Amino acid sequence: MHKFLIHKKGDHVGVATSGIEAGEKVIGVFMDDETTIEVVSNGAIPLGHKIAIENVEAKGSVIEYGLPIGYTPEGLQVGDYVHTHNIKTLRW
Repeated sequence: MHKFLIHKKGDHVGVATSGIEAGEKVIGVFMDDETTIEVVSNGAIPLGHKIAIENVEAKGSVIEYGLPIGYTPEGLQVGDYVHTHNIKTLRW
């Protein structure tokens, strides 16, 4: 059973459909073609929050919905909890 959804192929993050525990191996489903991906969480991720499904280099753009939603000052590793502590908006 899946625990997160990814909006589009090419996105860097998925959204948790239930809470994810640190170290948990979880399955995500791509909404555009229903293929799956398996990721091991690097930390606890609350319902509705994001998990990294791709590595992103420091100062790299973070993609969701096929569009950049922000950048990550320090970079992301697959399985990271993605939230305001490690992603910054492109708006300000």
